[in-house]
Amino acid sequence: MPSQPQPVPTSTSSHCTLAGALRSDLTTQRLATQRSSRRVRFTPKYGSRPCEVDVRYLWCGAPDAPTVIVQGGISASRDVVALDSEAAQGWWQDVVGAGLPVDLDRYRVLSIDWITPADLEGVDAISSEDQADALAALVESLGIGRVHAFVGSSYGAMAALAFAARHPYALGRLVLLAGAHRPHPLATAQRSVQRGIVRLGQSTGQPEQALALARQLAMTTYRGSEEFARRFTAAPEFRDGRFRFPVEDYLEHAGRSFVERFDVERFLALSESIDLHDVTPEQVAAPATLIGFPSDRLVPLSDLCELQRRLYGPATLEVVESPYGHDAFLKETDRLAPLLREALA
Repeated sequence: MPSQPQPVPTSTSSHCTLAGALRSDLTTQRLATQRSSRRVRFTPKYGSRPCEVDVRYLWCGAPDAPTVIVQGGISASRDVVALDSEAAQGWWQDVVGAGLPVDLDRYRVLSIDWITPADLEGVDAISSEDQADALAALVESLGIGRVHAFVGSSYGAMAALAFAARHPYALGRLVLLAGAHRPHPLATAQRSVQRGIVRLGQSTGQPEQALALARQLAMTTYRGSEEFARRFTAAPEFRDGRFRFPVEDYLEHAGRSFVERFDVERFLALSESIDLHDVTPEQVAAPATLIGFPSDRLVPLSDLCELQRRLYGPATLEVVESPYGHDAFLKETDRLAPLLREALA
């Protein structure tokens, strides 16, 4: 039996507070928003005793509406949407909002910053089960009780499956995009090389350069072959004493941008957490909508077909053709819109 996470009694330091001043437009005025943290307690999978952790979260949408958990990949934050016109856009801004597929006029969206071993005492690794237990404790602490749905993409889909298996009575339904019950061994191999690059950088005093290079390698697995063939067909240019290929500028920019917002230890912990993920589908009874992309080289359709076949509860598999590979869940928002609306209805 899984350990049951428990919310810590609320203290002054863990009270939820309203986020910064909302925009004056009518849409924002009718939405309730909390961007804060709550201290919860649970026993980590790779720990020996209960730990307390401050879970940073965003909870926004129509007051008293059903709550929908939305979680993305390891680089996604709690800021799935930005309601302040002056803030940077959320990572799923075209999907979550008033009148959008995850409609903030009908639902209240809850999202967290992923926890890592740095947030816990005496823990060397983090699991998708830990993320699920932290979310379950947060749901209880906020007085939600039962969420309408858990919409998870990539690593978020893994955490969603763990949530459904461990906390079945706290969940209505699942919507899983580009994520399965286990990592594919080839994807694990690719991530292992990325982590090896970062550890080599740590040992040679070049951690940020190594993280940037690991991110460049990761980008070649996130996107599809068709997209690369279309975008990077130009001839190489001779610059700075060597030939430079068009794709190099794109990859180097991606690496620099990642280093600016991510640290080495967080990357290592969450990348490893993907490869530690393992949920038995037969333990998941919630109705599920699975969405996969044939061009996704990290989560092949065969894994989603196996997941659909083995889930205990009813499950449908929607296949969306896209040139964008694993990142199609971020890029194909127009094509995903009707699927998400139907799955949440």
